[in-house]
Amino acid sequence: MVVVAGETALGRKRRARKINRELAQLYPYAHAELDFRNPFELLVATVLSAQTTDIRVNAVTPGLFARFPTALAMSQAQQIELEVLVKSTGFYRAKATNLLALATRLVDEYDGVVPGSLDALVTLPGVGRKTANVVLGNAFGVPGITVDTHFIRLARRFGWTESTDPVKIEADVAALFERKDWTMVSHRVVFHGRRICHARKPACGACPIAHLCPSYGDGEVDPVKAAKLLKYELAPGQEELLARMLADVGNAAQYRQESQRAARTAELEAKNVKQ
Repeated sequence: MVVVAGETALGRKRRARKINRELAQLYPYAHAELDFRNPFELLVATVLSAQTTDIRVNAVTPGLFARFPTALAMSQAQQIELEVLVKSTGFYRAKATNLLALATRLVDEYDGVVPGSLDALVTLPGVGRKTANVVLGNAFGVPGITVDTHFIRLARRFGWTESTDPVKIEADVAALFERKDWTMVSHRVVFHGRRICHARKPACGACPIAHLCPSYGDGEVDPVKAAKLLKYELAPGQEELLARMLADVGNAAQYRQESQRAARTAELEAKNVKQ
């Protein structure tokens, strides 16, 4: 964490809220990047997202949910089939075990319905506070701070917390914002972490909130070089996708999904040509 010299608690809160306002302008289309149609699909996708990317999970879940669309169906699955379906997400044996146990618990204790409370969710196999807050915020409209690796990195770079403990970080950041803003703060910060404020080399010179960040200079400060580090819809060559997402915020997730599917198709075709 970078400490801002002389900054008071009130000053930190004001700066945090200004960062959030500017991120809202930068990412008016920020949303959960795991694809889902109902609470069960989001819960399963979030469990699968551990130690992998949302893009990888989104490539797996269509086939998984076509085969097992409900908790009841998944609870009756053979472990080996689940392992095959989720293998590309990594740690597939443990994840398949958790999904089978999770689905069984949902059927046995909640009639196959995902519960809408934090206390209930965190008792489910493979579900911690991060997963529970993702589900509550995006499937049930219950505000929550989602503390993933991107959020931890940026919260510390922004000087919002000194902690490395996810529960303490959640509490520290929650205290800076109104409760109603927690879910969207999470989305915006994670979007920024994936697109600009990368772990190894943040694109400081292309960051619109650099003037508010005490960690400015940790990454590439040359604007031209930094621009080349931008990812997803902000990346060079993705101007059309960005324009579509900005012009039609309500369908931004659909445009992102289409772009990712096209990229996966191109990747598979390239592999086939090499073979």
